[in-house]
Amino acid sequence: MSQPHSDLLLDRMMRLHPKVIDLVMDRVLRLLDALDRPQDRLPPVIHIAGTNGKGSTQAMIRAGIEGAGKTAHAYTSPHLVRFHERIRLAGTVIGEDALAALLDECLAANGPDAITYFEITTCAALLAFARTHADFTLLEVGLGGRLDATNVVDRPALTVITPVSMDHEGYLGSDIRMIAAEKAGILKRGVPCIVARQSDPALEVIEARAERLGAPLLVHGQHWHVGTERDRLVYQDETGLLDLPLPALPGAHQIDNAGTALAALRHLALGETAAEAAMTDVHWPARMQRLRHGPLVDAAPNAELWLDGGHNPAAGTALATHLATLPPRPLHLVCGMLNTKDVAGYMTPLAAHAEGLTAIAIPGEANTLPADRTAAAARAAGMTATTADNAVAAVQQIAAATPKARILICGSLYLAGNVLRDNG
Repeated sequence: MSQPHSDLLLDRMMRLHPKVIDLVMDRVLRLLDALDRPQDRLPPVIHIAGTNGKGSTQAMIRAGIEGAGKTAHAYTSPHLVRFHERIRLAGTVIGEDALAALLDECLAANGPDAITYFEITTCAALLAFARTHADFTLLEVGLGGRLDATNVVDRPALTVITPVSMDHEGYLGSDIRMIAAEKAGILKRGVPCIVARQSDPALEVIEARAERLGAPLLVHGQHWHVGTERDRLVYQDETGLLDLPLPALPGAHQIDNAGTALAALRHLALGETAAEAAMTDVHWPARMQRLRHGPLVDAAPNAELWLDGGHNPAAGTALATHLATLPPRPLHLVCGMLNTKDVAGYMTPLAAHAEGLTAIAIPGEANTLPADRTAAAARAAGMTATTADNAVAAVQQIAAATPKARILICGSLYLAGNVLRDNG
């Protein structure tokens, strides 16, 4: 079977600039000008930045918009199985023919000039959104905010900042204030911003920039509140109280993400139908996703298999908090990580809950941490650790020793994507 045309084009795009990440705006603005500035013709934009929870929050907002009978474009990254997942046109993942035509057009407009893969594919997404009717556009920041390729809309309808924590320090800065300043770079003069739960230093930076720009803030704990009561989600702001089902995405951290999404939907005045749909209709793979079929499940028929793509210390803490709430079962981790991540920071909160870790390399990733180094990091964090050649072998090893284990495959969205593709 021949390789899809879009895959061939994406391979070409990977070779246009030697750096995978290069945070400047010149190249993306040049190409957008050549494409007649599609960013100026988008449906009302909701721009989302943050370290953790961007994807889940965007997915809840999208579910709410669609539950209210409206349509939304959505741009997110990275993808899990196929690039097409990154671009949703009015609720539908972009088709192969449409994507290939857009990529061809962007390559032709860019010519021989250097541009990163993320920049040129973001331009393709914006071009698609400008040409297709929808009621809203949801743009998820790729990295940071201030210099991200998505930060090209002069007047979004709303901005959102999910929790800010340490990640990508080599690009965004070595302390939480510097990272928060990069995230706060999506704030626009006079445009309201929904702000999720933040550390005090991060919130101070966001508030200071908002004051300089005259950007109204709607801040967790000040302007809106969210929590749980008797297995229900309770949200309250100056408009009133919402009593809703718990979000379909599992994990205590999803309660805060749900509150952020609800604050955005309330600002958009989409009503209680949207609020309930945001909780019940949301789907976002590889966020504490239960695997119920496929070769991995067949390899451990009596085990409980889960998949999560979190990869930084805050994600490790959120996972550990959720795992502590589950019915008792021996927990074993199958972990693969990139060598750019804070591996110790991710593993330390999980060590208290796991009986062991089986380390694997991430297939096809040049920046994967070798399995033996992942295992060494796990031992340093206090876990018993071994290695395996791949996820299936790791699951088989665990199931042979502990048939009724709870097995969590974790450590990277790139690993999660490989698992979802290979597991069907």
